[in-house]
Amino acid sequence: MNLQKLATNEDLRRPDGIAGYLWGHEPQGGRRKDTSGLLFSIITVIFFTALTANGIMIFLIRTDTRLHTPMYFLLSHLSFIDMMYISTIVPKMLIDYMLGQKTISFVGCTAQHFLYLTLVGAEFFLLGLMAYDRYVAICNPLRYPVLMNRRVCWMIIAGSWFGGSLDGFLLTPITMSFPFCNSREINHFFCEAPAVLKLACADTALYETVMYVCCVLMLLIPFSVVIASYARILTTVHRMSSAEGRKKAFATCSSHMTVVTLFYGAAMYTYMLPHSYHTPTQDKVLSVFYTILTPMLNPLIYSLRNKDVTGALRRTLGKFKSSERVSGAAF
Repeated sequence: MNLQKLATNEDLRRPDGIAGYLWGHEPQGGRRKDTSGLLFSIITVIFFTALTANGIMIFLIRTDTRLHTPMYFLLSHLSFIDMMYISTIVPKMLIDYMLGQKTISFVGCTAQHFLYLTLVGAEFFLLGLMAYDRYVAICNPLRYPVLMNRRVCWMIIAGSWFGGSLDGFLLTPITMSFPFCNSREINHFFCEAPAVLKLACADTALYETVMYVCCVLMLLIPFSVVIASYARILTTVHRMSSAEGRKKAFATCSSHMTVVTLFYGAAMYTYMLPHSYHTPTQDKVLSVFYTILTPMLNPLIYSLRNKDVTGALRRTLGKFKSSERVSGAAF
């Protein structure tokens, strides 16, 4: 009996993790109910904050001509990925709570798994390749318009999506083709491969090894680009005689390094640390961090630590207030 048949007759149960704990089967007890409502409110706020912040970033980058540079072009695509990324997981959790159910169909689980792998892979590669942009800007500023022309930027975007899609198309069909004869309860808050594979009654050791190697490569390839780029950047900055130049170089890179540290750090713990060092609770907490919190933090980090973005926001708000005054005067 495989998962699809089980999902057709009786849908897969949602996890006993975040979704399961927040809005679980056992409603008894005021404390559990209050906790569920509080966490539902927090996740709702985080979700809409992430959508709003990333949407504002995309709008500012597209409308303000001062942000029409390769760095912000790549950043707008990072915001787009973050919006899709968090929308793959959180809306289902919120709907489950409001409807009082914790089920997902086999097709829905497969789609969620594929989108998650594709989007997280695309973000891994894009963050890694954005380090190359910073390297060119600081180490080869005179050649920056040539080395980071529009064609190169689109190649970076296409390469990121290709890498993420390849991961999704390779791993999703294999993960969801195993026979599932154990409990239908997924001990997680979304259909992540390790949690789904625990339901399989076939031997998945070889596939888990292959998947582990793929994940390590997906992390190490872009991370190697980050390390190599910032090693050259640090060398160049160290040779600068101007303190102002050093400060500007570090300010240029600090936002990207903060985002890379948050996203890669959580992912490396999840996918590169041996399973013997994992617990279901730790996995769920780390997954919450880089699937829910990171998409909200990314645009905030780039906007709060970036004078160009804050300046563009002030100019946009100024234009909006001016148009309101003109409209009011017309009446």
